[in-house]
Amino acid sequence: MDLSIIILNWNAADDTLRCLQTLAGWQTLRPKIWVVDNASGDDSIARLTQAFPGVMLIPSKKNLGFAGGNNRALTEILKTGDDVPILLLNNDAYIAEADVQTLLDTLRASPSAGFVGPLLVDADQPSRILSAGGQNPVMHLRSHASGRLPSDVPFAVDYVPGTVLLTAAIVFQQIGLLDERYFFGMEMADLCHRAGRAGWKSLINPRVRAGHTISRSARRRRILHPYYISRNRFLFLRKHFPRRADLFVFWSGYSLLLSLKMAATGQHDTARAVWLGLRDGLRGVTGNRNGYFLETP
Repeated sequence: MDLSIIILNWNAADDTLRCLQTLAGWQTLRPKIWVVDNASGDDSIARLTQAFPGVMLIPSKKNLGFAGGNNRALTEILKTGDDVPILLLNNDAYIAEADVQTLLDTLRASPSAGFVGPLLVDADQPSRILSAGGQNPVMHLRSHASGRLPSDVPFAVDYVPGTVLLTAAIVFQQIGLLDERYFFGMEMADLCHRAGRAGWKSLINPRVRAGHTISRSARRRRILHPYYISRNRFLFLRKHFPRRADLFVFWSGYSLLLSLKMAATGQHDTARAVWLGLRDGLRGVTGNRNGYFLETP
């Protein structure tokens, strides 16, 4: 079966090479692999080209974030006009070939399924479920569900996390690509929300598990995630719930109190990130703001 896989790389050639080596060991599926390098400042492009010359490598001159990076590859895939299944795969995630086949079967079995994903587990602690699908990020404090599973068969969720996500080209042809204004965080919630309005369902198959090695990206995530999540909630609200003044007030107050709490407990970097996210969210600032926190944005 035809399958395209999109992997993003940003100064993490070791992770991307490990991911590609795993895919190279598949026996049945022969995917076309696209790697988008998000303006890495190291030797990633040279190493990836040398180790895997058959991979479709797309170098970007600037960091496009999760949405923009994936859009670069999606645009190329859509040019072919083929309605092929597309797997978005983090370079620090792992999923077995048989499990990808199960996701493909799930997507094929439900004509209304726009997105299908696995249970995401901690690769270092496989018994720990990180996500059993996503919840509307402006209606829930925790956007990743990780409690008791509602079923042992595929079940609907508000969105499928982009860590490991299977979809089809026809979905993007109908609703458009990822919204690049988010840059990092909530772009999948936005995409699945738009798709839901067009009749596409987002499903999690609990019989499939994928590992995510969160420890390798923990420091970067700790610095960037609080800012983008705080900020991007307001973009999501403006797009999908513009008349819900109560939600704007709630998330403004929540972010302010969270920032104060972090400061009071000595977590000054996180407090600053949340405060800047609140400020920029209310101002309508979008896109890449890594420069607030990193020397190489």
